[in-house]
Amino acid sequence: GRKWFITNAAHPNCKIFIVMGKTDPEAASHQQQSMILVPRDTPGVTIVRNITVVNHYAPEGHCEITFDNVRVPARNLLGEEGSGFALAQARLGPGRIHHCMRSIGAAELALELMIDRAQSRVAFGKPLNKHGTVGEWIARSRIEIDQARLLVLKTAWMIDKVGAKAARKEISMIKALVPTVHTAVCDRAMQVFGAMGISPDTPLADSWTLG
Repeated sequence: GRKWFITNAAHPNCKIFIVMGKTDPEAASHQQQSMILVPRDTPGVTIVRNITVVNHYAPEGHCEITFDNVRVPARNLLGEEGSGFALAQARLGPGRIHHCMRSIGAAELALELMIDRAQSRVAFGKPLNKHGTVGEWIARSRIEIDQARLLVLKTAWMIDKVGAKAARKEISMIKALVPTVHTAVCDRAMQVFGAMGISPDTPLADSWTLG
């Protein structure tokens, strides 16, 4: 088999893969998958390449991995056969809270850099933050970040109170909203910086790519 975009597979500390694959095609659709522990050095496991994403290169990897006649003991099964989908779903809800809060933190940094640049850079006789468009970008970014943060906090509260399954609508909302806000704030910040914003001299272009 083949797996794509496996995060951190090339990290030197990554010694074991959790492989999710179909073990019973005849079972109900949500019970066809199982999770199995596969040591990275198992014969037949090959990291084919580290895939760049929108020209972003992560040393830890978004890897393509092939599995050629790989065999591991039955005891490497995680949970019960057919429980792979349930295990994945149990992690995804809280996991999205984690990733969304990281993105909000990155958006906060982008806004901070945007404000600093807008206050210090003078164009056409006045600082950038005195130009209407740039001032609107700063205000809009502050509003959007706070809105996104409040929705993520509400979602986290719901997971604590009623569980991830009951909060699935809110979980879907934050996974759609937060990356949009993150990339929008980074885009505005890059424009305030001009050409420097798309260079490695600031973290903005990298943050935009990750968003």
